[in-house]
Amino acid sequence: MDFTLLLLIITLISGLLLLFSKIFTGTIFSNQLYLFFSSFFPILLFVLVFRSFLIEPYRIPSGSMIPTVVVGDFILVKKYEYGIRLPVSNYEIIANKKPVHGDVIVFQYPQDKRINYIKRVIALPGDHVEYLNKVIYVNGEKYIQNNAPNSLVSAQDLGNNVIMSENNRKIKYNIMKNNKIGQDFSYVVPKKTYFVLGDNRDNSNDSRYWGPVPEENLIGKAFFIWMYWNTESSYSIFDRVGLSIE
Repeated sequence: MDFTLLLLIITLISGLLLLFSKIFTGTIFSNQLYLFFSSFFPILLFVLVFRSFLIEPYRIPSGSMIPTVVVGDFILVKKYEYGIRLPVSNYEIIANKKPVHGDVIVFQYPQDKRINYIKRVIALPGDHVEYLNKVIYVNGEKYIQNNAPNSLVSAQDLGNNVIMSENNRKIKYNIMKNNKIGQDFSYVVPKKTYFVLGDNRDNSNDSRYWGPVPEENLIGKAFFIWMYWNTESSYSIFDRVGLSIE
């Protein structure tokens, strides 16, 4: 079961027990067991509101966004960045900003909304995006790539890839790619959708394969690594914790 749905159900039950204990005094709802469970309602409500509308933690399960985030990173996501949405349904009730080029976003996978993905926004609604010789062009503007020093990616994660900086003239970030020939494409992004790619360009399941991300699938903007845990990795906790996500 989805954690948010489980938290919502537990919070509702706790709230009802608290309400019934106030209304039906001297009944079964006033015994110590019911009072004990109802006492958690304020804490549960706070956690539900905080996670649903403000900031929610996520764990990175795959290497598709190396070097920005790696397997085992625990990240924080601003849930309010792209609008306030109801928990579980993800229905937007208060509009806010829209994603811009270069944002690292968390969203519901278009082919299975029960799964959350993290990728980088490459093109916005109406943009013409091209991928030629592993270089991105958006509306004819080339994303500049240069060799970048590697100080954060382990040899295990790097493999036969190289770290490159990519600059869209608004933000600069690092990507990882190999020297194999890539598949070129040209695409116009439909209205109310976003074209996303993984920073690990040759090892990412992204918009190249399943299309753009619908606006209603947006969850929030990733911004910080608050914890790291992966017993099969050579990173230490201190290598990852405290890094901002650009």
